[in-house]
Amino acid sequence: MSSREFPLRPLIGVGGVVIHQDRVLLIKRGAEPLLGEWSIPGGMLELGETLSEGVSRELKEETGIEVRVGPLIELFERIWRDEDGVGEGIAKPRFHYVIADFLCEYVSGNAAPGSDATAVAYASENELGKYQLTSTATRIIKKAFVMHRGLKNIRD
Repeated sequence: MSSREFPLRPLIGVGGVVIHQDRVLLIKRGAEPLLGEWSIPGGMLELGETLSEGVSRELKEETGIEVRVGPLIELFERIWRDEDGVGEGIAKPRFHYVIADFLCEYVSGNAAPGSDATAVAYASENELGKYQLTSTATRIIKKAFVMHRGLKNIRD
């Protein structure tokens, strides 16, 4: 099993953006990277698991809710370099993830922190700034709100 820290190759992460009653579900991270920061719920894809299965499992583990996984919002990569271990002018990657975030539909359950989440919150689109999300998380959540409104209009 490879380590998440100083991995031998990029790791695949999945996230689920759940918009329920016009508010997005956020988690406060209980592990590195981004320890103590608010983020999109998600985690690592497991061997033999589809992307959709991974998103569903991670949302259940981190928040206790059941979701229906919808369309891909964005695929991106995140690399944190170890500035203390600079050799030959290049810092070794401390973490390297390729992350697929999906729009998810709430199915059931009451959101509560689990696994490596220390808190959960629902935020409206106008409240995102008070959670000090990364610029990437903010961009993805804003895209999700647009997608959600588009899908809602199609259903109505």
